[in-house]
Amino acid sequence: MSELTEWAYPLAESLLAEPLPRRWQHSLGVAERARTIALVLGEDAELLEAAAVLHDIGYSPDLAKTGFHPLDGARYLRDVAQADERVVNLVAHHSCAWMEAEARGLREELEGEFPRENAHLNDALCYCDMNTTPDGTPTNPVDRVNEIAGRYGPDSLIGKFIRRAEPEILACTSRVLERVAGAKRQPM
Repeated sequence: MSELTEWAYPLAESLLAEPLPRRWQHSLGVAERARTIALVLGEDAELLEAAAVLHDIGYSPDLAKTGFHPLDGARYLRDVAQADERVVNLVAHHSCAWMEAEARGLREELEGEFPRENAHLNDALCYCDMNTTPDGTPTNPVDRVNEIAGRYGPDSLIGKFIRRAEPEILACTSRVLERVAGAKRQPM
């Protein structure tokens, strides 16, 4: 583990493990997915793993202020934890957050406070999140989107957002898998 991940895991655990044990298991699973694609991330592998384990801390009852977990988590990381700016930005924009922010009337706020990281890393975090069940086990993005829509209801804000985001979630997964396949074909 690097210094960044050594810092990120205990912080995420302290915010999620007790109040939201299932969310904590999901976060651990997302971090595990990040480790499986480390070969295409190079020097950003630890950065992605840290963002992966922290991506849902905004659900913590101690942090939930707006009810929009990417924004609440990113603000905590920036303002309280003084986290690495790139980790903060990845958490703020994970898994097509801009679409949900738009539905909540928070897009200008989100984008005004937090610039997006490069597309390669945003794709990678979306891939990790959307290929992990709520219990932390591997899945595929179609089943994950269906699970989210089913859990929240198709007519809920989240249900509508996740269906709107589905094409981009599938595209992120495809781009990441293409990069992984390309890296595996490269001679050592």
